[in-house]
Amino acid sequence: MPNVLLIQADQFRADCLGADGNPDVHTPHLDGLAADGVRYDNAFCPFPVCTPSRYSLLSGLHVRQHGGWTNRCTLAPGIDTFPRALRRAGYGTAAVGKMHFTPTYLDVGYDRMELAEQDGPGRYDDDYHRELAAAGLAPVTDLVDQEREFRAQAPAAYWETFGSGRSNLPEEWHSTTWIGERALGVLDGWSGESGQLLHVSFIKPHHPFDPPAGWDDRYDPATLTPLPGWTDTIPDGDRRYRREYFDNEPLTLPLLQRVMAHYYATITQLDHQVGRMLDLLRRRGLYDDTLIIFTADHGEYLGFHHLLLKDGPMYDPVVKVPLLVKFPGGRRSGDVSEALVSLIDVAPTVLGNCGVRPASPLPGHDLTEPAAGHEYVFAETRRRLGAAGMARTGRHKLLWSQTAGESFFDLSADPHELTDLLDDPAYGAEIGRLRAAVTRWALYEATPPTYLDPGAPRRGDTTQDDRAARHELFATEVAKHHTDS
Repeated sequence: MPNVLLIQADQFRADCLGADGNPDVHTPHLDGLAADGVRYDNAFCPFPVCTPSRYSLLSGLHVRQHGGWTNRCTLAPGIDTFPRALRRAGYGTAAVGKMHFTPTYLDVGYDRMELAEQDGPGRYDDDYHRELAAAGLAPVTDLVDQEREFRAQAPAAYWETFGSGRSNLPEEWHSTTWIGERALGVLDGWSGESGQLLHVSFIKPHHPFDPPAGWDDRYDPATLTPLPGWTDTIPDGDRRYRREYFDNEPLTLPLLQRVMAHYYATITQLDHQVGRMLDLLRRRGLYDDTLIIFTADHGEYLGFHHLLLKDGPMYDPVVKVPLLVKFPGGRRSGDVSEALVSLIDVAPTVLGNCGVRPASPLPGHDLTEPAAGHEYVFAETRRRLGAAGMARTGRHKLLWSQTAGESFFDLSADPHELTDLLDDPAYGAEIGRLRAAVTRWALYEATPPTYLDPGAPRRGDTTQDDRAARHELFATEVAKHHTDS
């Protein structure tokens, strides 16, 4: 029974790894993990929004199969997950960090949960913010970025810098450090008596781009190279996405470089915590026989088409995710795969390596086999501008949207997705094949509505009084911070 360590980041652009050729970002521990395993260069999320994507990773199902369409939804009863399957097989199962469930401590198969959330009620339920409040601290930088009532009070500097700057919390209280420390505690308790699963999920590098002191000055913005796809202005076809979480129009190259410097700093801080986990496994003689997976729930534009964050078309930077898999026993060490893969492949890969059969057939593949991959990968979303989707092969991509219609790109000739070839007759046959593939995929099962059950079975609880007291403390600290500033 091999142990399993799943490490997940949030909003991590796939090419922000040294191992992927990024010339600036420093990720030595993730690069080392890639050297010991397989780096998948064409890995995609099924839905570029946190909770839907996370439920797909856990269940091995597309969102249209599990029904978790929004960030406030519940995985419906009867939908199995790989943590549940491993728990039934005798594994010890634990989760640390950001899960983004409703209810916060939803039982998806983890016996032990130590959570650090960022959005919605989870912030007022979880262990991390409970400890912050007990210490008289508040994550002001994060609150101003994430909570509507506090964002309405944000100072001009927040808007001018696109939410990039130093966290108000010291490093020892920053979420990345807290999550890393709790993960080390779980790993240190692993025994050889039965298999163990630990899912570690970091909040970062999700916005706000706020590394703590000691990390915030790791990168000189002026030296950073804009990533492929940066444009000096928003392309005409993307003008409808100008005003999303931020107004993207004022984004200049120096401002983008500032955002990149802080984004990279949060990645390097995260990489440091990953290194501590891997070193602990090595010291305990557990590294070689542990299945280790690193990935993210979705990507980040980071200047692609003059956009930031993730609200807009499903261009590659927002749907591509990093995926590193170190198989037990050194299998496939140092491989780089160009196969089309998806986060729905994580569940069958974990179960296959642990010798556990899924409760029902899954649409994904066990990536242990070098030939594993998909002819097409699909993604979809339901956001403010309506439902949208993507079908992609190794070379071509079809996008569709209720408001923007269809577009088609030849990625071999146009990797930055700037030239829409939908009306080019030379591509008519390929467009037809992609449309047919979408039709087959969309008809795979009836599309369920969003399922929400705040009273679903859970592994912990917080009273409404706890939430109210924590909210009051955080609101006081935000107001104090603005006054002091």
